[in-house]
Amino acid sequence: MLRPVALLSIAFAAACSGGQIRESSPEPCSEQWQQTVEARLHTGDAHGHGPDVGSAEWRSVVEFKLGIRGKPEVPARDSLEWCAFIDTRIRELEDAQ
Repeated sequence: MLRPVALLSIAFAAACSGGQIRESSPEPCSEQWQQTVEARLHTGDAHGHGPDVGSAEWRSVVEFKLGIRGKPEVPARDSLEWCAFIDTRIRELEDAQ
């Protein structure tokens, strides 16, 4: 039998994730995170050509794919805040689907 504390923890996790418990996500800006973003947004073309994942050009394409390039609320591309901002935008897209 689950203890009340365990039940509360499960309920809290489900409430915070919109009813689903999310898999653990890689740390924003990490190489694994960049690969996850790339897998979701596909910045290259159908022939495997595209910017190097993690580069300034790649970050620009990520912004373009999310429809946020040039918007004043987007943090500087070379900052940890940018990665957190992008991570939030991708999660919002996934939640909307």
